[in-house]
Amino acid sequence: MLAANIWHWWIGVVLALVGVGTTLGLVAGYLKSVTALKHPLGRRQRDSEL
Repeated sequence: MLAANIWHWWIGVVLALVGVGTTLGLVAGYLKSVTALKHPLGRRQRDSEL
Protein backbone atom coordinates (compact mmCIF):
# COMPACT_ATOMS: atom_id res chain seq x y z
CA MET A 1 0.00 0.00 0.00
CA LEU A 2 2.94 2.33 0.51
CA ALA A 3 3.85 2.04 -3.18
CA ALA A 4 0.31 3.03 -4.19
CA ASN A 5 0.54 6.29 -2.25
CA ILE A 6 3.90 7.12 -3.80
CA TRP A 7 2.70 6.38 -7.35
CA HIS A 8 -0.43 8.45 -6.93
CA TRP A 9 1.64 11.38 -5.77
CA TRP A 10 3.99 11.21 -8.76
CA ILE A 11 1.13 10.80 -11.22
CA GLY A 12 -0.41 13.96 -9.74
CA VAL A 13 2.86 15.86 -10.14
CA VAL A 14 3.23 14.75 -13.76
CA LEU A 15 -0.38 15.65 -14.61
CA ALA A 16 0.01 19.05 -12.95
CA LEU A 17 3.15 19.78 -14.98
CA VAL A 18 1.44 18.67 -18.20
CA GLY A 19 -1.52 20.90 -17.40
CA VAL A 20 0.66 23.92 -16.73
CA GLY A 21 2.68 23.27 -19.89
CA THR A 22 -0.47 22.91 -21.99
CA THR A 23 -1.91 26.12 -20.57
CA LEU A 24 1.30 28.04 -21.26
CA GLY A 25 1.43 26.62 -24.78
CA LEU A 26 -2.14 27.66 -25.51
CA VAL A 27 -1.54 31.18 -24.19
CA ALA A 28 1.68 31.51 -26.20
CA GLY A 29 -0.02 30.26 -29.37
CA TYR A 30 -2.91 32.65 -28.89
CA LEU A 31 -0.63 35.63 -28.33
CA LYS A 32 1.47 34.66 -31.34
CA SER A 33 -1.57 34.47 -33.59
CA VAL A 34 -2.97 37.77 -32.31
CA THR A 35 0.32 39.62 -32.74
CA ALA A 36 0.81 38.06 -36.18
CA LEU A 37 -2.40 39.75 -37.30
CA LYS A 38 -1.34 43.09 -35.83
CA HIS A 39 2.26 42.98 -37.11
CA PRO A 40 2.34 40.92 -40.32
CA LEU A 41 5.62 39.51 -41.57
CA GLY A 42 6.77 38.44 -44.99
CA ARG A 43 4.47 38.69 -47.97
CA ARG A 44 1.62 40.47 -46.21
CA GLN A 45 3.97 43.19 -44.99
CA ARG A 46 5.44 43.76 -48.48
CA ASP A 47 1.96 43.94 -49.98
CA SER A 48 0.85 46.55 -47.48
CA GLU A 49 3.89 48.74 -48.23
CA LEU A 50 3.04 48.96 -51.93
